[in-house]
Amino acid sequence: MTEIVEETLCELRQTFKSGKTKSVAWRKTQLNALRQLVKDNEEKVFEALYQDLGKHPIESYRDEIGVVVKTINHTLSNLDKWVAPTKGKLPLFIFPTRGEVLPEPLGVVLIFASWNFPISLALDPVIGAIAAGNAVVLKPSDQAPACSSLIAKTIPQYMDPKAVRIIEGGPQICEKLLQHKWDKIFFTGSPQVGRVVMTAAAKHLTPVTLELGGKCPVILDSLSNPSDLKVAIKRIVSGKWGPCSGQACIGIDYMLVEEKLAPTVIELLKKTMKRFYTESPKDANCMARIVNKHHFQRVQNLLKDPLVEASIVHGGSLDEENLFIEPIILLDPPLDAAIMNEEIFGPLLPVITLKNIQESIEFINEGPKPLTIYAFTKDENFKKKILSETSSGSVTFNDVLIQFLCDDLPFGGVGSSGFGRYHGKFSFDTFSHEKAVLRAGFFPELEARYPPWNNFKMTFIKLAYDLDYFGLFLLLVGLKRY
Repeated sequence: MTEIVEETLCELRQTFKSGKTKSVAWRKTQLNALRQLVKDNEEKVFEALYQDLGKHPIESYRDEIGVVVKTINHTLSNLDKWVAPTKGKLPLFIFPTRGEVLPEPLGVVLIFASWNFPISLALDPVIGAIAAGNAVVLKPSDQAPACSSLIAKTIPQYMDPKAVRIIEGGPQICEKLLQHKWDKIFFTGSPQVGRVVMTAAAKHLTPVTLELGGKCPVILDSLSNPSDLKVAIKRIVSGKWGPCSGQACIGIDYMLVEEKLAPTVIELLKKTMKRFYTESPKDANCMARIVNKHHFQRVQNLLKDPLVEASIVHGGSLDEENLFIEPIILLDPPLDAAIMNEEIFGPLLPVITLKNIQESIEFINEGPKPLTIYAFTKDENFKKKILSETSSGSVTFNDVLIQFLCDDLPFGGVGSSGFGRYHGKFSFDTFSHEKAVLRAGFFPELEARYPPWNNFKMTFIKLAYDLDYFGLFLLLVGLKRY
């Protein structure tokens, strides 16, 4: 396997060195081919996602295929603008020098995909890498084997195999890949594995983007209008249990609500879940399952604490044979329990009550910085406090998850929830180097910049820095005799 990795890397470096991937026409051809791949193999994608995660076709299109097609369309419509150099504003005292910022591809990049959205989280960063003009190695997740196999089989049929390669395998393959020098590593996954990736990258001073996760809270303020509260609950239920049965890095991890509102909220949650997922979600085939036995047992272990189990107010059915866990609501589980200190990444929703909803800011700040904060409130002052007094990858008011679909907003974490960003132009920038280019001429020539020094030259230099427009005036009148 070491030989395969080395041969792949060598071939991709030769391809990049040839300049082939820098052609904008080539980039567009590859992106169009990828879009065609997704459209031609839609049913195969549905089948693979069902095999790996039990996803319904509607969920698969919404969260996987649709995301990829939307991203490609947005990229193709903007690529000419993105690749063009942008003018830099220069100080007048160096007139008529011109400056610009020129985006250039980094080289050969390595992308590690995640298992929870094994199509969109694999192909979305590939779109950005190709758009920026790089050669790419994609490592799909081995925990979603059907999707990994589909990607490995179809990508070479549609895209340039000399510039885009798929390498399948488990942890050993990841270790082999990380032993080599790359021009960029893009990783989506857990903080634990992210640390391994970053440590390996540091040996070669390889830049990394880490898309991790964390405990993303939803703050539910008291909403005076009952219809607003119902809308909020609908969005919370769909955002918690809709995407991959809670196995999403931007999914809601826990809820913060005032004590007096908690009974009403819990009843509304139960009614809404029954409406969305029926009395028997497993039989209705409208929710994804847990990805594998290891993760099933991990989620199951979160409930084994007697005090945690006692806090369950809805649900509790676990089917290990079919890897299915029905939606579970917990009211005020112990804050020192694992469920409140580890990312849940499953269909469990702890509801934490507070005396005053303003306390939610302090509660959030006591833990690591989340990937996102959701807040349902009409209080503008409270919104300002959330923005100014908390730190997170993003903040979404009065909705959930939709920030992920916005190409003009950066997606990424901060602190332990990750660093770096992508989506839309931000993906292009992530896989590009912004090269500063300055173009000077040979006239006029200003002697004041050269030794020997004297007091007048010092005065001139100070004026040129302090009064930018005056520097141009001094150039125009000419000071060569000094």
